[in-house]
Amino acid sequence: MKKIFLLNLILFCMLMIGCAEENIFPSETTTTREIFYFTKDDAGRDVVFDQKPERIVVTSASFLEPLHAVGGNIVGRPDSKTQMPKWAENIESIGQVYNVDVEKIIACKPDLVIINKGMNEKLLDVLNQNKIAALVLDMKTYDDVKNEIEIFGDLTANPDEAKKIIADMDSKINSTIQKLPKDKKRIAILHSTAQGLTVQLNSSIAGNISKMFGWENVASDMPPLDSNPDAAPYSLETLAQQNPEIIFVTSMGNIDEIKADMQMNFESNPAWQSIAAIKYDKIYYLPQNLFLLSPGLNYPEAVETMAKLIYPDLK
Repeated sequence: MKKIFLLNLILFCMLMIGCAEENIFPSETTTTREIFYFTKDDAGRDVVFDQKPERIVVTSASFLEPLHAVGGNIVGRPDSKTQMPKWAENIESIGQVYNVDVEKIIACKPDLVIINKGMNEKLLDVLNQNKIAALVLDMKTYDDVKNEIEIFGDLTANPDEAKKIIADMDSKINSTIQKLPKDKKRIAILHSTAQGLTVQLNSSIAGNISKMFGWENVASDMPPLDSNPDAAPYSLETLAQQNPEIIFVTSMGNIDEIKADMQMNFESNPAWQSIAAIKYDKIYYLPQNLFLLSPGLNYPEAVETMAKLIYPDLK
């Protein structure tokens, strides 16, 4: 009888403990959020998705190809003269890339808006008020682009395709780099706009690629502009002291007009003639579609283009 009593007592205690344990977090199963995907974006924000986004708006045309490649459904995109694939031409426009229309974004009824860092963060408050998720992504460097493709692959539940795309890009870029002579070039990258010139740092697209090549960007240690972390102030005196042997030019605007203005500068100021790149005519203009905004999936093409400007016989 004692044994039966003790056994019943033990069972009773176990039952009570079990009930108590269930009641420690009584609403756990009903209130725990089911997470489809979590990431920290390039603005340092924690972004949680309960389910796969089905309607996506992008604020930069550079996002189009990578997102499309992993099966993303894009319902809104900005206008672009240089980066608009044919399949995206009939997607709803949200306005110019530097001045997107938030009302047009909301009219697309997106469950996700992908924002280009440094360009459209002002949209975040309005999107939050309308309960629309947003991801802020930077995509200047090649590592930025690979990170972006991984995120897109996870968001579209297609991570294996994202890995294949990255592996293919890595292979093409490594192939170009391995063919390059090992001589170290001293280069400068000027960015020309209607407002004047700036000097591009290693975080810019051209700066990142020159770093891949092992070339020395003479401006790499210069402090960036407050308004643009990828650029430093231009000074002809400083550039003459740095004396780059090669100058690359990226531009915003009509390329023929940019070239004419640059040539006029070279000829009108004798200080330019002291720079090796000017003296030996080593000035190269980089195509806008690959170097003005992120080349995205075309990063291998941008790498090859920059390499062949210096080594045109590269195969």
